[in-house]
Amino acid sequence: MKAMILAAGYGTRLLPLTQNKPKALIEVGGKPLLEHCIENLINFGFNEIVINTHYFASQVISFLNSKTFDANIFISDETERLLDTGGGIFKARQFLDGNEPFLVHNVDIISNIDLAELYNIHGQADILATLAVNQRDSSRVFLFNNDMQLAGWRNMVTGKVIISNFSPQLTAYAFCGIHVISPRIFSAIKATGVFSIVDIYLNLCKDYRIQGVNLPNNFILDVGNPDSIAIAESFLHSCNH
Repeated sequence: MKAMILAAGYGTRLLPLTQNKPKALIEVGGKPLLEHCIENLINFGFNEIVINTHYFASQVISFLNSKTFDANIFISDETERLLDTGGGIFKARQFLDGNEPFLVHNVDIISNIDLAELYNIHGQADILATLAVNQRDSSRVFLFNNDMQLAGWRNMVTGKVIISNFSPQLTAYAFCGIHVISPRIFSAIKATGVFSIVDIYLNLCKDYRIQGVNLPNNFILDVGNPDSIAIAESFLHSCNH
C-alpha cells in the first residue's frame, strides 16, 4: 500500500525549535516526528512511502539515509518551491498514481487511528477521498451533510464560510490531517503550482464523493507548538506501558 507524508513545511508554530531544523525532525519521546510517522505507517501495512521535503531538506535526507526502514521510501523534492498540500501531492503523482488508493499523513500528527481500517473504509471505487475528522475546537472546520459527504468549510475566527454542495443541515468537523485518496483525483485537479488540497476538495465535492469518517474515540494530536510535545510524549509513554 502507498502513503505520502507531508513533511515540507516550515513548522513556524514550533519556533524556536524549528529555527535550525525541520518540523519533521523535532523529537517527541526521543524520536523524530518523521520516524514516528514512518513506523506507524509500516505497522499498518504501508510499504511504499513518499516524503516531500523543502525546509532543511538535506537534514531530512541525511536522517533517512541513516536509518533502515522496512519500506521503500522516496523523496519528492520541493526545495525550489514549497507547493502547499495540494501542489505537494500533485507533484508526487509519479509515486502515487496507479490503480489503488493512497494515504496522506501530516508529519506532525500523533494518533492511535487504525490507518488500515481507514484505508479499507475508503475502499469503495466511487469515493474520491476519505477524510479522518472529529469534533474538537479548531480555527477551521469542514462542513458535512447528514451522510458525511463534504459540503463546505468555515473559518471559525473570521466567520468566512464556503458552501460548495448545499444541504439544509450541515455539521462541523475538524480535519485530522490524515486522508485516503483515489488516484482518480489527479485527472480531476486543474490547478497547477502552489495550491491547497482543501481548496481542491471544496471545488470537487459537488461532483465527486468526498466523505468524512468521524473518529470520536481516537487520540489525535497535532504537534503544532512546543506545549503539545509534552502531551504527545505522555500519550506515547502510555502506549508503551
